[in-house]
Amino acid sequence: MTATRCYEHTIIARQDLSPQQAQALAETYAGVIGEHGGEVTKNEYWGLRNLAYRVKKNRKGHYLHLNFKAPGDLVKELERQEELSDDVIRYMTVRVDKLDDGPSILMQVRSSREERGRRDDGPRRHHGDRDRNERGGDRAERPDEAASKD
Repeated sequence: MTATRCYEHTIIARQDLSPQQAQALAETYAGVIGEHGGEVTKNEYWGLRNLAYRVKKNRKGHYLHLNFKAPGDLVKELERQEELSDDVIRYMTVRVDKLDDGPSILMQVRSSREERGRRDDGPRRHHGDRDRNERGGDRAERPDEAASKD
């Protein structure tokens, strides 16, 4: 029996898939992990994101992230099935010492952005919206300029 290890696995799916199709793809691979004796502890959809360069004619990709515990030979089978899929353009598996229970950094950033968007702090003032009095009044009323005119 092979020892169970912890893995983080990220998949980039084609840009022309819908978000629901991309999430169904993640569920499919989570099912593969379960069938072969693994346990998925986290399944996250990171959204449609820009790629740094074109990959198989795609400028964007749906990012999917799985954390799982499984024997090492399962990773080979999972990656073999992803190689056969036309929907997967890239994948990466990393063995880690232990798995995080909480949301990933990307999910934390997304939730904090959503919270900021919900807050209503009233109208925002920009740098150019200051009143003349906040800048020190009219130029002629500045003490240093008044002294230099004498």
